[in-house]
Amino acid sequence: MIEDKPISVLVADDHALIRLGVASVIDLQPDMELVGEAEDGIAAVEAYRRLRPDLALIDLQMPNMTGLDAIVAIREEFPSARLIVLTTYAGDVQALKALRAGASGYLLKSTLRRELLEVIRAVHAGRFHVPPDIASEIGMNAMREMLSERELEVLLAVARGLPNKGVARDLGISEETVKAHVKSIFSKLNVADRTEAVTVAARRGIIDLTPGSGKL
Repeated sequence: MIEDKPISVLVADDHALIRLGVASVIDLQPDMELVGEAEDGIAAVEAYRRLRPDLALIDLQMPNMTGLDAIVAIREEFPSARLIVLTTYAGDVQALKALRAGASGYLLKSTLRRELLEVIRAVHAGRFHVPPDIASEIGMNAMREMLSERELEVLLAVARGLPNKGVARDLGISEETVKAHVKSIFSKLNVADRTEAVTVAARRGIIDLTPGSGKL
């Protein structure tokens, strides 16, 4: 009797420890095989093209090309690709962007050892996986209006600690216009002050406060 072919897996993450952790779990499974690794988004696309794995685990925050851009590139070339996001961030906005780009699963690194194998098998079988709490937040926020490009710029300036006058000077707009944008941001995010706005936006993945980064 011929045994079923193991599920071939590619992992793309710029942290060697994460790749090692994934490898250590997969290597113990008779129905799975780690066939390749990549350290950034460009390498992930190239590795997928070369190896044609059954599925790929892709970190969202990677150098040279983000995981989101890598997902888009892979799906454009391979429409049936099965891709699982591997991330530290539980934001519903970030998750929704990844799913719209073509990801079939969303896996938090904090649950890696507990859920990795289950999610790989589910996605390989053609199912989708989103953690229940993130799926719930996507549903709760689905009807809320998204921030405009200018509102995102204002919020990022606020996150840097700039007062309204500083935001106005930084963006080349009037202070009254900044106040109007801040009021709109509060309403859309359902928050009461600037600190809460930044906190909620970062948690949901609307803005990225990592040094050197801009909005998602």
